[in-house]
Amino acid sequence: MKTITVGILPQEQIRARVLSIAKGELRPKPNDPKVWFTSMRSLAEVLSDENRALLKVIADSKPDSIAALALTTGRKPGNLSRTLKTMSNYGLVEMQAVNQRQVRPVAKATEFRILTVA
Repeated sequence: MKTITVGILPQEQIRARVLSIAKGELRPKPNDPKVWFTSMRSLAEVLSDENRALLKVIADSKPDSIAALALTTGRKPGNLSRTLKTMSNYGLVEMQAVNQRQVRPVAKATEFRILTVA
């Protein structure tokens, strides 16, 4: 499983960075963070001990659906779905369509490198 590099910057600096990249003024380096958080607190909420353990369970068990993952973890599907959606928004989990009513969670990483950028 690959390691994802995450960065921490204030929202205004993230926005300025994205605009600079879009304008061609800044070229991101290959080892630059791909996932950004606005504070250490928001990073801690998304990458809590429980959520990192969930990513490991997803990577190890490769569940066919959220319902299967709920059975494996003992968590309620609704709660699990919200957590997965948040993690998906940050690019930590990919939700692959199985059919029209079912999605399969796939962990993108179980290890993280955290950079605070000045």
